[in-house]
Amino acid sequence: MLFDQISKDIMTAMKSRDKVRTEALRMIKKNFIEAKTAPGSNGELTDEQAIKIIAKMAKSGHDQAKFFMDNNRPDLAEAEEAQAKIYDEYLPQQLSPEELEKEVRAIIAEVGATSMKEMGKVMGTATKRLAGKADGGAISALVRQLLG
Repeated sequence: MLFDQISKDIMTAMKSRDKVRTEALRMIKKNFIEAKTAPGSNGELTDEQAIKIIAKMAKSGHDQAKFFMDNNRPDLAEAEEAQAKIYDEYLPQQLSPEELEKEVRAIIAEVGATSMKEMGKVMGTATKRLAGKADGGAISALVRQLLG
């Protein structure tokens, strides 16, 4: 289970005195614990939920790094990017553009969508099936292109 793996990796990072890795992994664990104890949760955290949390953290880290670079703060950008790369290590392999297009075409055929009016049906299925494997913006753009 991903929660247990993160806990083990925190210990390893602490023993090797890797401050950046330790801090990044502690942030992941903090977010996991918050999700497990949130109102309405059953106290369990599935690997799918864990991957969504890490994906959100990775995206945020990459966005922050870009923001800092755009604002001439390479020192802050470097720190954010270092943490985001650690988050990326725990995510499934991202689909290539060709693989993404193949998956989205299969989903469109599966739900029988023929026009933009049915984009919601396609996106609902696609975001569930491709969670953690592709960026939601890329999925949306491709669905628009294929249905439009």
